[in-house]
Amino acid sequence: MKILGILNITEDSFSDGGKFLAPEAALAHGFKLMEEGADILDIGAASSNPDAKRIAPETEITRLKPVLPALRKKGAVISIDSFSLPVQRWALEQGVEYLNDIHGFAEPSLYPELAASPAKLIVMHAIQGEGAASREDVPAGEIFDRAVSFFERRLDALGRGGIAGDRLILDPGMGFFVGSDPETSLTLLRRLPDLKVRFDLPLLVSVSRKSFLRKITGQSDPTSMAVLAAGLAAELYAYLQGADYLRTHMPGALKAALTTKAALAGVGF
Repeated sequence: MKILGILNITEDSFSDGGKFLAPEAALAHGFKLMEEGADILDIGAASSNPDAKRIAPETEITRLKPVLPALRKKGAVISIDSFSLPVQRWALEQGVEYLNDIHGFAEPSLYPELAASPAKLIVMHAIQGEGAASREDVPAGEIFDRAVSFFERRLDALGRGGIAGDRLILDPGMGFFVGSDPETSLTLLRRLPDLKVRFDLPLLVSVSRKSFLRKITGQSDPTSMAVLAAGLAAELYAYLQGADYLRTHMPGALKAALTTKAALAGVGF
């Protein structure tokens, strides 16, 4: 199990936008996430929530440039969270260990560069074909088949593009990325074992502070104790369902929960 700590260097991320926009603040938070137990830092410089404004790739890169060297010097393993081609190309040039794309690398023109890189690729499923998340209704009974169909198409395209399958990690998507109804996210969580059997690839789950948790708990504040507790419960459930990577705002709490679960089972974590 690997834990990805979320580092948002943005103005308008839904739960911490603006907090870590300054390089000094971003670095301090990145170091804190590492100290709390994050194995990987997943760094995003452009928000993808439904209310976020689009920013230029140059702005993303400008936000990332002063942060990566110092994090690397501290031994951080870096994932860049971006669906912008120029940002992805820049990240590959920096030798990052992971690329995380909410559209699952939809652009074939990038495939030669992806094939030439050793970076692992987080292939996320989203109902949106492009851009940030949006508020759309999807019948919960359709979401699993939609995710399977998406992964089948994308894995075929990536394979034909020369990208080795052992570099791929699948993310079924959560929250607004899979629909406004909380049941779509819950369905995908319940069916993680089916995805694992079908594709035989590592799975990443990112439920931390997501919209469906706020709806379930009846809380509007994504940082309320109820939403944070619900997120931790969902992360533990995802782990038990076979998730190999968990992406979270709270690596310390997640690691403590996983360590306790392991101790109760009489095994080490």
